[in-house]
This record gives sequence, structure tokens and C-alpha cells, in this order.
Amino acid sequence: MAQAFTSPEFLTQHTQSILSFYEDVAKDPQGGFFQNFLDDGYVFDTTSRHLVSSARFVFNYAEAYRRGYGSHYQQWALHALRYLETHHYRSETGHYAWMLGDTSDNTAMAYGQAFVVLAYAHAHMAGLTDATEKLNHLYDLLECHFYQPNYQAYADECDATLSELAPYRGQNANMHMCEAFIAAYQATGDERFLTRAQQLARRFAGELCDASDGLVWEHYTQDWQPDWQYNIDKPDDLFKPWGFQPGHQVEWTKLLLQLDQLSPDNWYRERAKSLFDQAMMKGWDSQFGGLVYGFAPSGEFADDQKYFWVQAEAIAAAYRLYDLTQNTEYLDWYKRLWQYSWDHLIDHQHGAWYRVVSRKGAKISNEKSPMGKVDYHTLGACWDVLDVMTKP
Repeated sequence: MAQAFTSPEFLTQHTQSILSFYEDVAKDPQGGFFQNFLDDGYVFDTTSRHLVSSARFVFNYAEAYRRGYGSHYQQWALHALRYLETHHYRSETGHYAWMLGDTSDNTAMAYGQAFVVLAYAHAHMAGLTDATEKLNHLYDLLECHFYQPNYQAYADECDATLSELAPYRGQNANMHMCEAFIAAYQATGDERFLTRAQQLARRFAGELCDASDGLVWEHYTQDWQPDWQYNIDKPDDLFKPWGFQPGHQVEWTKLLLQLDQLSPDNWYRERAKSLFDQAMMKGWDSQFGGLVYGFAPSGEFADDQKYFWVQAEAIAAAYRLYDLTQNTEYLDWYKRLWQYSWDHLIDHQHGAWYRVVSRKGAKISNEKSPMGKVDYHTLGACWDVLDVMTKP
């Protein structure tokens, strides 16, 4: 099976199989898409809607349409986009609400706004809408309420009236802002999106990374000093886990190499290799396989569970490094990551990926795709590798 992982046909078929899991169960005729699925596709919560999932459905279906997977994905992507505009959007402030449903939360989260940028950029690239005005609006909103020019970074959280920033600072929102602005640049050609993505990469994978032993740390104080204690009792937190995250080291690897493709710079390449190599050296579980969720600064595993998105992002990073260097060690990592995922994380009965398994690879829950997942990472990683494999 290992040979198939390197073929475009395998990747195309696999992305189609992921989409097929959601095909008959995800669309809500009343608006948007359901976001909480058990292993067999049963919707276990029909009302809760998270901004991240709402935006990721736009990405999934815009790309499926753009790549010729089916003409109906045009309407599905527009259906997802309409839900963002009619339900999440807050016209009085111009931001998008974090949570809808029985538990609503109108907080303005930079992480969430980043995914709205990503959604509009991919809708634009797919020819579904001219998103230039929306992307400019979001850039200006983020500039006004989140961006801190003295620190060259975005704060994380603003209240629902956009009048007060919360004290927490973190890298995760900034990493996804970098990803979103790369897409916005590819969609529109507007240089300010690329410039800001480059600044964020230099800040977080460069200066702040250098200040934490050459790895990207997650949490910071209000003046952007590493906060080594934040969530120290929560190494498994969904959005703000304590510890170094192998998944984020390799996700930065992927983004740095995307930036290098757009604007070649040896620093991107060297830092990408460094982050990937350290993530695999410190985060790979040599006993049971797979990349763990987090490790402590001292080196021991902080959370040894295996998350779907961590393996997926590492797969994309490994292939990009192999393509860049032609070093077969990276191709070996690519195949090893795929084999681990194939054996432990991919549901061969119903389709798509399990969200998380134990250190030994055992299933933990029958909630395959709760809010926040919708397989954006797995689809995105496969498509990123496909684009590298098939580039002219």
C-alpha cells in the first residue's frame, strides 16, 4: 500500500472518500451545514455552529468545486458562504461571531476571523464570488482591532463590541492568519496580504521561535514574552494546549515552504527543515508510532494522544520538504506518516478520519467529527501535496 501514497490518483481518490462521508448527512436545508457527526455520520447535535467549522465548509466545498469533483459543490460552497454572511456576521461591528446555537458567543476571535479570510479567498479562487471587497474589509478590521504593530502580531480575542482586547496572546491565531493571507494573496494578487504573511512568518517562526530554543511556543504574555505556565494543567486543550505542539511546528514548515514558493528565500527553507526535523525527533512516538499532540520543554511527552490533524499537517510538510530537497528521508517520513494514519486514524468502513486515538492507536470516542473538525486538515493536506506533485 505504501507505494500508492505517492500517487496523485491515490490522493484524489482519498479526498473524494473523505467528502463522501459528509455527502448525505452534512447539509442543513435551513442554512449552513451540521457540524457534529458520529462515526457512521449520525448528527448528534443539530443546533450548535462554530465559526471555524462554518468557514472550513466553505474551504472544503470551494476547493472540491474548483478541482472538478462535482458541479453541485458550487452550490454547496455558496450555501456555506451564505450562512457565514446571514448568521455569523455582525453588521454593527463587522466581525463574525464565534459560536451560534443554544450556547451563543459573539466574541471576536482572531483565529475565527482568519478562517473567514481563508473561506473568502478560496471562494474567490473557485470563481464563486468576487471576494475582493470582503477580504479588504477583513484585513482592515483585523488591522484596526487586533494587529499590534509594535509587536508585529495579532492579539487573540476582542469582546463582542470590539472595544476591549482580552489579555491572552498566542501563536495559533497568527499562524492561521499567515495561512489565510497567503490564500488571500493567491486569490487577489494584493501584495499587502503577502507582505503581512511574510511578517508573521518572520515574527513567529523566526524571532519568537529563536527566543524559545528554536521551536514555536504557543502562549505569550501581553508584551509577547513566552508564558511557560499558561494552561500547564491542560496539555490536551483543544485550542490552547500547553507544551510544544509538533503539529504546529510542521504546519509552520508547510507555510514557510508555501511562502518560499511565492517569494524564494533560503531562510524559509532552512527554518522549515529545522522545525520539521525537531518535531519528528521530539514528537514521534518510536514505541507506538505517530506524532504526539504535545511535548514539554524538558522533552517528555505532555499529551501522547495521536490527533488526525497533526499527522495530516506532517504529511504535507514532509512531502514539500522532499520535493524541495530530494532527500529521501523526507519521503520516508511522508510514507511512514501515511502508513500510521492508514492503520489507526482512517475509517475504512464509513470514510473520513477519526479525530483522535490513544497513544497505542486505540479509538477513544465515536465522535468522529465534532465542531471544529470537518476534515479541513486532511483535505487541505492532501490537496497541498497534490498541488506540489502536479505543479508544472
